[in-house]
Amino acid sequence: MIHGAMMQRRYFLVAASTLAVGGCGGNLLGLGPPEPGAIYPVRPVFPAGSGAKVAWALAILRPDVMPGLDSDRIALIQADGSMDYYAKANYPDRVSVLVQQALLDGFERSGRIDAVAPEQAALHAEYDLVSEIKDFGAHYAQTDGIPQVRVHLTAKLATAHGRAIVSSLSSNQSVAASTNSAGAVAQSLQQALGAAVTEIVNWALTAPMPTTQLPATASPAKPAEQLLRDTSRGSNQLRPGNR
Repeated sequence: MIHGAMMQRRYFLVAASTLAVGGCGGNLLGLGPPEPGAIYPVRPVFPAGSGAKVAWALAILRPDVMPGLDSDRIALIQADGSMDYYAKANYPDRVSVLVQQALLDGFERSGRIDAVAPEQAALHAEYDLVSEIKDFGAHYAQTDGIPQVRVHLTAKLATAHGRAIVSSLSSNQSVAASTNSAGAVAQSLQQALGAAVTEIVNWALTAPMPTTQLPATASPAKPAEQLLRDTSRGSNQLRPGNR
């Protein structure tokens, strides 16, 4: 009885192992890598602009991103508000990197600013562009429907010295995808991002050259002659005969 039970148990374990290997496919046996996913670049192409150039320099900071969006995966939001990602579909980089590059491309193609660079370049700038990505994905009103793609960016123009915010803008763009697919969503995201960046560029380039002012509590600078007289007067007051 004991020997028969051991044989039956051994047969069960071998059969279970065979089913597990068959269910997992060839990857478990090292027969090949998993199937790679598609890469969908999202980089808007901006037409060459024209107009009066600004005299100031701009540093574009890496955007802040709402939780769950700063990924190289294409996000989708279901009708119940839950977030997911398209399977086997990726961007070439994280969303924050894509948006920062799009902003740089937009300002450069405008033809209205000669000195613009990402913050990583350590440019000596008069203004910093601070932005946040509040939405960047496909929204479904119903399961397996045609999604509405949304790109929502907020931007603040701040002085590089003192970081005083001089102006702010919120750009909210929405584009319907042509089909329910990751490729169609990526195309719509590129279109919506291009519209948002164009709006931000046109708004930011209306800013005047920032002025450097002394703080309200600071005293105005004195001429060299006055500083010399003040120093001499202080020295005379310290002499024994002048006490």
